[in-house]
Amino acid sequence: MTRTDAEQRLRGLLEKGLPLVPRPWEELARQAGMREDEAMACARRWQDDGLIKRMGLVVRHRRLGMAANAMVVWDIADERVGKVGRALAAEPAVTLCYRRPRRLPDWPYNLFCMIHGVRRERVLAELDAIIARQALADTAHQVLFSHHAYRQRGARYTREEHS
Repeated sequence: MTRTDAEQRLRGLLEKGLPLVPRPWEELARQAGMREDEAMACARRWQDDGLIKRMGLVVRHRRLGMAANAMVVWDIADERVGKVGRALAAEPAVTLCYRRPRRLPDWPYNLFCMIHGVRRERVLAELDAIIARQALADTAHQVLFSHHAYRQRGARYTREEHS
């Protein structure tokens, strides 16, 4: 197997996620036909080159009993959105926080964060506590609870025939 073939195989394996074993990179490397240090070096190079922006975890919240999932959308002044976003992202109950452009006139919100919980009332109580801690009581926002679990998956790095 050539290095290019091994790297293509590694990219396809990464799309499926890290294996749940004590040495996931060693296992990925074995399956790709390379050494563990080569696999890790490839991933680092792909991050440096911008092919992989970040590596994260996809949590299947509903399988964990978290059926009350709320996307909270905020209308934050542009000069404050970075600071508020970092503060919200640091909140233990916030599992995801990101900025998006407004879509005026219908959608004035530019900051989004996700709060997961077992019950709706618990999520709303946590949101109230976050609003108090972050002094956001006068900030326009909406709470959007999901009613359907959409398919979640990680990034795709290869064409279908390589994965």
